[in-house]
Amino acid sequence: MALLTAHSRVLHADLQGDRIRAASGSMVAFEGNVDFKSSGMGGGGGMRAALKRAVAGESISLMDCAGHGRVYLALDAMDVLVVDLAGDTLTVESEHILAHTEQLRLDVQFAGLRGMTSGQGLATTTVTGHGQIAIVSEGPVMALEVAPGADLVVDPDAYVGSRGQLSMNLVSGVSWKSLIGEGTGEPFSLRFTGSGLVLVQSSER
Repeated sequence: MALLTAHSRVLHADLQGDRIRAASGSMVAFEGNVDFKSSGMGGGGGMRAALKRAVAGESISLMDCAGHGRVYLALDAMDVLVVDLAGDTLTVESEHILAHTEQLRLDVQFAGLRGMTSGQGLATTTVTGHGQIAIVSEGPVMALEVAPGADLVVDPDAYVGSRGQLSMNLVSGVSWKSLIGEGTGEPFSLRFTGSGLVLVQSSER
């Protein structure tokens, strides 16, 4: 089975006759016998999933990397984090996806008002199954815990993804940018309730 390992700002993808999918243009080097080809937009899911991505304006351009060897992947010198999934679900902003093993399924979850207000699109990507996914961030990722009765409020520009039994709601009138005069339009933040982890990057876009 393919193995993804993060080394600071570079992802090592070790292939043993299998395949991973990676963001198009992210390959910086490779060793061994590896073939690359475009796998189109999104992470699979058929025509229905592709239509949902098109409607949402949420497209991920991916390439297949298959064979034997090691592939080195990176995006804009961003930090890399590998997340292991064991049948659970990770919700992540599509622009943060660097690569994933082929056993995982990617689909779209509509984000409603949050996406419309933040300008990040109308949807985020849900990743399910057993395998690994590598995500990138501007600065190291912080995993902040949410527990019943202990809600978490996050700036949307710092939000990377989340996992667990969480609900996300828009909170208007609260924004760090509005405090320093950089906000545009109505200020807002994201409030998470329930139980799980929220991934936040240390540098805002």
